[in-house]
Amino acid sequence: MGKSNETTVMEFILLGFPGSLYLHISMFMLFLLMYILTVIGNMAIITLVMTDHRLRTPMYFFLCNLSFLEIWYTTASVPKTLAIFLGKSRTLSFPSCLLQMYFIFSFGCTEYFLLAVMAYDRYLAICHPLRYSSIMNNTLSTQLAIACWVCGFLVISIPAFLISRLSFCSLNVINHFYCNIDSWIVLSCTDTHTVETTAFIISVIVILGSCVITLLSYIYIISTILRIPSAKGQQKAFSTCSSHLAVLIIWYGSTFFLYVKPSAQSSLELTKIVNILNTIVTPLLNPFIYTLRNREVKEALCNVFHGA
Repeated sequence: MGKSNETTVMEFILLGFPGSLYLHISMFMLFLLMYILTVIGNMAIITLVMTDHRLRTPMYFFLCNLSFLEIWYTTASVPKTLAIFLGKSRTLSFPSCLLQMYFIFSFGCTEYFLLAVMAYDRYLAICHPLRYSSIMNNTLSTQLAIACWVCGFLVISIPAFLISRLSFCSLNVINHFYCNIDSWIVLSCTDTHTVETTAFIISVIVILGSCVITLLSYIYIISTILRIPSAKGQQKAFSTCSSHLAVLIIWYGSTFFLYVKPSAQSSLELTKIVNILNTIVTPLLNPFIYTLRNREVKEALCNVFHGA
């Protein structure tokens, strides 16, 4: 399309979800409740780890990082989604939309890296227990956490920059409840091959790369656990990583569909549905999984309630 026929799009409209007013109000109440529980649950995990000296270990240090990330990950999308359900403030300026996309995907990439580091931490704790304290010390755990955050935010700067250079001609309705890379690609009237290819390569590297680290860690973990002679010993060893394993299954189950695919031109409706699981349900479930399946966290919670 020639430049003379192009109009500059200064803002975008988030379509959200189709349905009646009653459905939107019901979804507003559900999303609001889930958001409040997500913030409270993850804040409780952070507070618990910071106040209980028995939880000041690398494993719970990474869990604190994960909980802090989940709060901001869901905050990047849910408040705007709530406004959309009420029929208000559906529009976002081009910079605001780009910024929302950048933060959501940066937090998502950081979570992949954190989950992989947590898997490596469990590998060291179970497969090399005698050397664990000397290897996974405070310095290394801090460096790994910082690396996760820095890499997560740096890697998304590449597609964000490419998207900022796209042209959008008259069409400005995003068929999603937040500014998504796929939606930008669908709306652009210029060649998006570079953006699609870059986004796909980054998705493969981040998702499959972190998955390989996690998978290898758990292969060694499971093989080590199976060599433990007593059933009680096996159960105790497995309990230290069962919560993390449950989170991994939920997280990777949804995100493999969302990002490891060659084209963004189809399945936007299905993508929106799966994104609810990814951006809202998973951050809500994480603190409950770690408290209900983790003996040390449950004991710390009991001490808090008994001491109150």
